[in-house]
Amino acid sequence: MAVIAAEGRVLHRVLGAMNRTACDGQNRQACGTVHTAQTKTSWGGRCQTLYALVNGEDVFASAEQYDLTGVLDGRPVRVCGIGRVLSRPSQSGRDHAHVLVERLFDEGARQGAEIGLLFSNTGNGDHLVGDFRTLRFTNVTLRVAESPRHGAPMTMVRGGEERDLAAIVAMGRVRAKPFRFHFDRDVDFIRYAITTKRLLAGVGPPEVRQLQFFIAEEGITAAAYVVLSVVGNVWTLEECGDRDPSGARVGALLQALIAREPGMARPIIRAWLPSGFLPPQITITSATPSTQTVRMRMLDRRATTPALSSDDVLFWRDDLL
Repeated sequence: MAVIAAEGRVLHRVLGAMNRTACDGQNRQACGTVHTAQTKTSWGGRCQTLYALVNGEDVFASAEQYDLTGVLDGRPVRVCGIGRVLSRPSQSGRDHAHVLVERLFDEGARQGAEIGLLFSNTGNGDHLVGDFRTLRFTNVTLRVAESPRHGAPMTMVRGGEERDLAAIVAMGRVRAKPFRFHFDRDVDFIRYAITTKRLLAGVGPPEVRQLQFFIAEEGITAAAYVVLSVVGNVWTLEECGDRDPSGARVGALLQALIAREPGMARPIIRAWLPSGFLPPQITITSATPSTQTVRMRMLDRRATTPALSSDDVLFWRDDLL
């Protein structure tokens, strides 16, 4: 069996399988549109490749590989990320997904990656063997304090733009500094993450899903931001940032967005929040384990995978590729 970059007929078959599991239920055409557009972004073109395990024209497994930059205990590290792992049932009992993942990690190590990350939902990929440490996350539901008059705070709010991305990078690096492990999120990565969410909203049925990107501005500079996926009355906070360590501007930004429609039912807001980050206007009303996990291991077989707790790592929802 060979590992190849998925193109032509192989790509068509892989995308046909991916649309049922990795494209939010979108059809094959929509899944292909999202994949093509991702690879045309600056980050996707350099750092994202869809691979397949094949024998001739038979496709046995597929996975996306991401060339990432991380920070571990204060030093930059190259990271080989693998996600959207799919495998067809094997009559021989051979685990094709495991074969593909191991080959991609081996190639990542040869290219200089120190860490391997496997992105998955709970139960998906648990059969893959190896010295993995599982990083788990918590889904929280948020309540935003409001004025009894349902008025908006004195916050300058506008739609996010390309010119805001550098300020978002700076906010993110300050927020991430206390954590033992996180991605080094540059402008291209953030643009890729927001573009992906916009694409998933755009290729779906009209008015079912929206992607909202808002800035709280001071002067002409972004001082805080939120990226929200909106489906009906449910807002999912994909990521956010604030120059204020307390997160007060993020809280005010959410208050302003809620106040736009005073006659509407209050939204259900779901999120992952970094350890120690809770804007003063926000309370957590419920917390449950997320089905999404990241499994980590060192690609140098002689190195030990670091013991990281959930408080030691910073991942936004947008980071799970």
